[in-house]
Amino acid sequence: MKSTRTASLALLHLIVFIWGFTGILGKEITLDPFALVWWRVMIATVAIGLFAFVTRRGLGASIHDIFQFAGVGIITAIHWVCFFSSIKASNVSVALAVLSTVSFFVALVAPFIRKERFYFYELVLGAIVILGLVLIFKFEAQYTWGIIFSLCAAFFAALFSSFNSNLVKRHGPTKIAFWEMLFALLAVSVFLLFSSGFDTAFFAISAKDLLLLLLLGVVCTGFAFIASIEVMKVLSPFTCALTINLEPIYTIAFALLLYGESEWMSPQFYLGALIILSTLFIDAWLKRRIRKVKC
Repeated sequence: MKSTRTASLALLHLIVFIWGFTGILGKEITLDPFALVWWRVMIATVAIGLFAFVTRRGLGASIHDIFQFAGVGIITAIHWVCFFSSIKASNVSVALAVLSTVSFFVALVAPFIRKERFYFYELVLGAIVILGLVLIFKFEAQYTWGIIFSLCAAFFAALFSSFNSNLVKRHGPTKIAFWEMLFALLAVSVFLLFSSGFDTAFFAISAKDLLLLLLLGVVCTGFAFIASIEVMKVLSPFTCALTINLEPIYTIAFALLLYGESEWMSPQFYLGALIILSTLFIDAWLKRRIRKVKC
C-alpha cells in the first residue's frame, strides 16, 4: 500500500509539473477564453477517444452514469473558462496563486459529496489559505477581476475533483475523462452557438495557436486528466488539491523567466502566495501523523 501511495504521489507531481505549463499556454494562445476552452476540449476528446480505441478500453455507460458525467463535464468547462478568463484579466502569477484556494473549497465541499468524515484541521488550513488570499486582494487590487475569476475557477475545480473521486470508484479513468470532455465540449458549443461565437474567424487560427492547442489538448488535458483521475483511487481529494498547489510555483517561475517585469508582483503578493502554499506541507505532515496513529 505504501509503494502504491508513493507511486501515486509521484504521478501526481508529474501531472502538476505538466499543468504548470497550462497558464503559460493560456497566455500565449491568442484566442478568447471560450474559444480556447472549445479547442482544448475538442482536441482532448478526440485524443482520449483514439487512446481508448487503440488500447481497447470500453467507454460504454448507463443513462444514469452519463447524466453524472455530463454534470461534471459542464462543471469542468466552467472551471476552465474562469481560469483562462482570470489569466486574460490579470496575469499568470495572480491567476495561479489565487487558484490555490481550491484546497479551501475542497475542505468545505468534499465531506458532503463523498459522505465521509470531516477533519477540523482541513478547515483550519482553509482559513490560512483565506489569510493569504486577503493579502493578495489587498495589495493587488488592480487585478480584482482576475482574482474573482480565479476564485470561481478554484470553486468549480473543488467540485469536479470531489465528484470524480466518487466516480473513479466505479469507472475507469479513461471512460470518465472521455465522457466529461465530450460534455464539456457540448456545453461550450451550445454557448458559442447561441452567442454567435461560431463565425469564420473562430476557425481561422494561426499555426502557432494550433500547435500550442495540440500541446494543451493532448498532453496537458488528455494525458493529465486521465492520470489525475487515476491517482484519486489512492489519494484523497484534499491531498490532491493541496499537491496541485505546487502548480503556481512552477507556473510563476516559468512566467518570470519568460515575461520578466510584467509578472513581478509586490512583496505582499509573494507573502500571501507563500502562506497559501505552506498549507501543502502542513497537510502532508499532519496526514503522516494520522496514518501513524491508525497503524
